[in-house]
Amino acid sequence: MSEILTPFLAAFILAYILEPVTLRLEALKIPRSLAALFTLILGVFICLTIVLLLLNLLQHEIPLIKKQFPSWLASIQLWATPKLTNLNIELDWSHIREQLTIQISSQVADNANSLVTKTLSTVLASSGSFFLFIANLVLILFILFYLLLDWKGFFKLLGQLIPQKLRPILIPIVQEVDELLSQYLRGQFLVMLILAIYYSTGLYLIGVQSAIALGAFTGLVAFIPYVGFLISFSLSTLGALLQFGPSNALLLVLALYGAGQLLEGFFLTPRLVGERIGLHPVAVLFALMVFGQLFGFFGILLALPMAAISLVAIRYSKARYLDSAWFKEK
Repeated sequence: MSEILTPFLAAFILAYILEPVTLRLEALKIPRSLAALFTLILGVFICLTIVLLLLNLLQHEIPLIKKQFPSWLASIQLWATPKLTNLNIELDWSHIREQLTIQISSQVADNANSLVTKTLSTVLASSGSFFLFIANLVLILFILFYLLLDWKGFFKLLGQLIPQKLRPILIPIVQEVDELLSQYLRGQFLVMLILAIYYSTGLYLIGVQSAIALGAFTGLVAFIPYVGFLISFSLSTLGALLQFGPSNALLLVLALYGAGQLLEGFFLTPRLVGERIGLHPVAVLFALMVFGQLFGFFGILLALPMAAISLVAIRYSKARYLDSAWFKEK
């Protein structure tokens, strides 16, 4: 069942995010069909940009792994040998170097293109999974285009299905939820933009190669809790390690990302996202913890939108309770 619903749910979420773009284009006197098509192309372009940005980073860093590994290992040996000697520990560094070189040569591709080729070969080996992925991708784009084309008509149809006696209750709730989710998306965009500038500037000042690309990628994937940070942090740390070896520059990169996590978790998200949707900073942290514990990764991803929806439901339930005859009865 989830396999059937996933493309429709993904298309709906993407349409909700991209609908404001379609409205802006339509306000410029562009026909709705063309506006929907341009918006769809923009969405695909953004997704491809993220993928190409990641491939560009890998293209730069993967060859460095092979090229700089000997000097990196020599730096580690120089740093570790005195400490190990004090502990009466002796290592056969030549044997370690030989074994690690063999492993790196066999496991690490020469460049990102080789890595992509190997990955695609693995995917193609299971043809059913590959064709299912392509079919779902085409289906998502197809549904997304028609949702963007007739977004108002879609919600008008849903509104007609609501029973007459429930419309005065449900329609204001849906409208308020829509406003809150719009505020959430705007706030999340600001968080991503600030983080992209922060990491790009920090990495550039440290002297890390591809600093702008790494910083932009970190900001773009910031909306994916934990996973986005882990990928970008790993790429930046690996880049600094290969470029500088074990040094103060590597420590600065670690400090930059540690401070960035604190900045995002305790200030940016609570202030720019939480306050926009009417959630106290403590409530934001609580929602992330509760939904993450209950539903795992997707719970964290949807924690703030779900908390905003819950807030609206609680507010309306409270208003109806306070207005009820049972409450007013003396």
